[in-house]
Amino acid sequence: MKKLFKYFKSIHYYSIGKQLLNDRIYREGIKKSELEYLKTPNRTDIINYLISVLKRDTFYLEIGVRNPEDNFNKIKAKNKYSVDPGLEFKSNPVDFQMTSDLFFEELRQGLILDKDVKFDVIFIDGLHLADQVDKDIINALDFIKDDGFIVLHDCNPPTEWHARETFNYHFSPAGGYWNGTTWKAFMKWRFNADIHSCCINSDSGVGILSKNQLIGNSIVSKNLFFELANNRENLGDFINEKINYILKNIKNFIDN
Repeated sequence: MKKLFKYFKSIHYYSIGKQLLNDRIYREGIKKSELEYLKTPNRTDIINYLISVLKRDTFYLEIGVRNPEDNFNKIKAKNKYSVDPGLEFKSNPVDFQMTSDLFFEELRQGLILDKDVKFDVIFIDGLHLADQVDKDIINALDFIKDDGFIVLHDCNPPTEWHARETFNYHFSPAGGYWNGTTWKAFMKWRFNADIHSCCINSDSGVGILSKNQLIGNSIVSKNLFFELANNRENLGDFINEKINYILKNIKNFIDN
């Protein structure tokens, strides 16, 4: 009887697994993941282009590094600093092994670097939850030069599964890919009339904020609940003539 029960149980599990793998939404999610990570330019290309635009010796800060070979080591800035608490990459070969909150707190107190330091580009790719990303943006605005750029990864998740709050759930159509709710924090600042901003629809959405650089105007909030479908509707505001101009310049920069 027990053997028969186990047999039918295994058939049941097989049937459920087959349904999942053949489910239209599941297959579309997997396909969108594959296509998203083939898009160019990627975050590294965009950051290096922005650094080149400034035409000076630059100060670069990266929040959330994990493996430096993924991005940090490829950045062409004269002065580079990295911050990561080391939760995802055991060796954690960064300059400041701490959370971004602690880094900015100690920076303000003059315990690390120079409390009056201003960065040309700050890349935010730490904890992918809106509340933390918003804190990182607020802190970054205090230490970015007026003509500098704050760059954020994960601002346009391919699907709602990529935009889930929980990283550890890997059985969704997004698989192991996780953009979190970074896009919500970015959208909040897209609505700020005092900040210039845009989102490049590549590499899961690379958002850019600046105090003075005319990279894009703020947009009017159409949905105060920050729903992902609303983010899609606003893509038309993201991809404008200014962005096309930037993308063309990035392509020329990469080719040369």
